[in-house]
Amino acid sequence: MMDKTFDPAGAEARASAAWTHADAFRAGRPDRAGAEPYCIVIPPPNVTGSLHIGHALNNTLQDILARFERMRGRDVLWQPGMDHAGIATQMVVERRMAEAQEPGRREIGRAAFLDKVWAWKAESGGAIVSQLKRLGASCDWSRERFTMGERGAPDEQMVRAVTKVFVDLHAQGLIYRDKRLVNWDPKFQTAISDLEVQQVEVKGHLWHFDYPVVDEAGAETGAIITVATTRPETMLGDTAVAVHPEDERYTALVGSYVRLPLVGRLIPIVADDYSDPEKGTGAVKITPAHDFNDFEVGRRHGCRPINILDSEARIALDGNADFLADANPDAEALALHGLDRFAARKAVVALMEAAGRLREIEANTHAVPHGDRSGVVIEPYLTDQWYVNVKPLAERALQAVRDGRTRFVPENSEKTFFQWLENIEPWCISRQLWWGHQIPVWYDADGGVYVAGTEAEAQAQAAEKQGRAVDLVRDEDVLDTWFSSALWPFSTLGWPEKTAELARYYPTNTLVTGKDILFFWVARMMMLGLHVTNDVPFDTVYLHTLVRDASGAKMSKSKGNVVDPLGLIDQYGADALRFTLTALAAQGRDIKLSPARVEGYRNFATKLWNAARFAEMNGCALDPAFDPKAVREPLNRWALGEAARAVAEVTAALEAYRFNDAAAAAYRFVWNIFCDWTIELAKPVLQGEGVEAGLKAETQATIAFIIDQIAKLLHPFMPFLTEELWAIKGEAIANRGLLTLQSWPDLSGLADAEAEAEIGFVVDLVSEVRSARSETGVPAGAQVPLVIVGADAGVRARVGTWHDTLVRLARLSEIGFADAAPRNAAQLLVRGSVAALPLEGIVDLGAEVARLKKEAAKAEGEIKKLDGKLGNADFVARAPEEVIEESRERREAEAERLAKLHEALARLSEAN
Repeated sequence: MMDKTFDPAGAEARASAAWTHADAFRAGRPDRAGAEPYCIVIPPPNVTGSLHIGHALNNTLQDILARFERMRGRDVLWQPGMDHAGIATQMVVERRMAEAQEPGRREIGRAAFLDKVWAWKAESGGAIVSQLKRLGASCDWSRERFTMGERGAPDEQMVRAVTKVFVDLHAQGLIYRDKRLVNWDPKFQTAISDLEVQQVEVKGHLWHFDYPVVDEAGAETGAIITVATTRPETMLGDTAVAVHPEDERYTALVGSYVRLPLVGRLIPIVADDYSDPEKGTGAVKITPAHDFNDFEVGRRHGCRPINILDSEARIALDGNADFLADANPDAEALALHGLDRFAARKAVVALMEAAGRLREIEANTHAVPHGDRSGVVIEPYLTDQWYVNVKPLAERALQAVRDGRTRFVPENSEKTFFQWLENIEPWCISRQLWWGHQIPVWYDADGGVYVAGTEAEAQAQAAEKQGRAVDLVRDEDVLDTWFSSALWPFSTLGWPEKTAELARYYPTNTLVTGKDILFFWVARMMMLGLHVTNDVPFDTVYLHTLVRDASGAKMSKSKGNVVDPLGLIDQYGADALRFTLTALAAQGRDIKLSPARVEGYRNFATKLWNAARFAEMNGCALDPAFDPKAVREPLNRWALGEAARAVAEVTAALEAYRFNDAAAAAYRFVWNIFCDWTIELAKPVLQGEGVEAGLKAETQATIAFIIDQIAKLLHPFMPFLTEELWAIKGEAIANRGLLTLQSWPDLSGLADAEAEAEIGFVVDLVSEVRSARSETGVPAGAQVPLVIVGADAGVRARVGTWHDTLVRLARLSEIGFADAAPRNAAQLLVRGSVAALPLEGIVDLGAEVARLKKEAAKAEGEIKKLDGKLGNADFVARAPEEVIEESRERREAEAERLAKLHEALARLSEAN
């Protein structure tokens, strides 16, 4: 006997235990040996992470595909694992050490620190795995991988994969060491990727400085050129001033020099398109060592970069040969040595003001890069790093997409992919951290460089070069976390070994990930996958959007609008959260999530549970001999046909990655067709007196069969509820097995046009009457007559057959027939037939028309107001994205409301 209410927590525990016991999600099951493989690699979450709402969306969509394809008979491998998350993990462990008042990592040394990191991983890392299981993720958990491999296994396969790719790329001339600008985090003292940089809008200033122009002898001419900067301290490293080649104000000065105030260095005035004549003074100070754009300008004009900061972003002038060369600095400038960059900023401004070189201070709100974990301002910093020349790799990735070997969903993502890869820059892959894959490079005392898979191989290289054994020191840096992640699709399958898994599951099929890491991860997997394996890593990339709060604002801890998925699971169940995210996952459109939405889909689960319980209480039990194609009753034939239609719609939508459409089709069938109509229309058969036994038995068997098909249809979306229903409904069937390993429903051949014409007419007629009653203000409790106008024999027969049901469901006093519609009646068109709802004496038509016209005028006014806002270019440019989206949605809602008001007015006009 089913419980009165559905208990999500209990069902989740039971289903999870059953799946684990049966090893249900293991790839390569004996019964799938001859099946077509289907493989998804999970975007590896950080080992430090907890399940956030983005994870919930991403893994729900992956799980839907995995369960869908598993039920379609394929040998599914959903490959799980975690990323070692270099900077995040190191930060967590260092913070923990500080809280325990232990010595810092530099005091205890690298080996001892790494011991602590591995110990932390064993104790606390990977909490997200159990959280993903709570969500229902059907990964093959026996194959879980970690980007750092296993502790204490230097020959571990994941480590060998990373090392081999580095060594091979270096041998091919694609990895090299260079001095270039990087995003430098002064707190963590490491280069970081663009993804780890957050642009924060701050209220700052533009300081306008006058630089004196000098003649060929170095004497000041009396002319000045004014530059503006948001970072005055960097002027100490200026090596040029750039003006636009077509800016007539400065044409005569191009090729001249200015004397850099405070420093005394003579720097050229160069013509470069980078300078914008419309911005500021049109003249730009060029500091190649401290600005990415300036670095490129400096390269074009042969201006040397001068680094004036140390790794902690303090001014570094003492002993700085680059700074002192060709300079004659003031004593006050040299005294800036050792100052923090922000203290130095104030000091430089004060010195320029004292020297009469400060022309203006202008308020300026601008974006400043910050480290997403450290929270400090990031510095463009000139340092030696390891790089990959990705341009040749990018060409192959671009061609693979052009050839259709990999496609993007939505398709417009290809444009973004092309734009980035066609303009790709060298990839900085070294990080000044201890946690990560240590770069496989060794140095001898003379600066010799040895790139090798192991230290023994490096020693052999050195001995061959030097003719003797020499001492080597390994590069202290580690690889960018994205480097090992870029190998994920094939390293997790055993590469560089030629494993059976690699042969069977690579290339993988679908990658599901967020659009925000298209460049940082997807593109790099494409490039390295093609280069290393000579094949694309996946045939389809589905890029989902962001999950925002209910108002459309991006979630952030500072705003206090973060939605905790685990809290939602505790409150409403995993199935409700999963279905909500799926129902809202329209391609290319961000999701607005609120607890109320999740509660709504919890109610959907409750609705199905109650319908299944009603069926149980009315004798609807599975009949092993039931043949859906032998059903005779029109209602049952119609319900089976609608089920077939739903299966076809859900299948087509999932195949096209239209997850929201798949959810909508399943929802429509379960809630509207089955719960609202099939059950309701079947009640007289199930509960009435004197019903023919064969008819009742067929209806009971049909309903039980459909509940089974619903369980299958909904399983990819709501695995816990459906597994519970499957178990309960099949208690009397031996060896029924788990739902998750059953076949996807095949209801082909059950569409029945004759049954659809009959039952569809009943459904549409009741629906139209209900709408008309609501629109015209008929009191809810009032019973009104209905007149069928000009009915033919077929319509009369249908009305006769379903008379009692029509009266009950549409709240009618009677149903009559006439050749013409009576006066003061709202007319309804139902599948070619006209029905009339007399309103005289029931509704004050004049008052109702006046009310509706007043409401319509209000809606029109609101639409006009919103059109004015949305048509205002200044509003669209300045308003937050969520405000604009809310205005568009309000406009859409008002337009829909106005259409309904006009429809109601039209009905009342007909009645008049």
